[in-house]
Amino acid sequence: MSMEDMQEEIELWEINTQSFTVFNSMSTQWRTGMGGATGLDYAVLPVVMELLDVEQDDRKRVFGDVRLMEQEALDTMADARD
Repeated sequence: MSMEDMQEEIELWEINTQSFTVFNSMSTQWRTGMGGATGLDYAVLPVVMELLDVEQDDRKRVFGDVRLMEQEALDTMADARD
């Protein structure tokens, strides 16, 4: 899914910009199984954060935000399969 696939415009609060950018940059890093996506490949996450210049002090918060978005994405994909 890309930004062009969005069906409605959403407002992204400034405080969430960095976390969303990391999550969006991980879009090609989904682990998949027979039933579809199972989660993001966390082994790649530190590299992505480094490339995006996420400060060390912000990484725990960004990781938590990415996990929230990941779970919502997994729930949405599961609903689409049902």
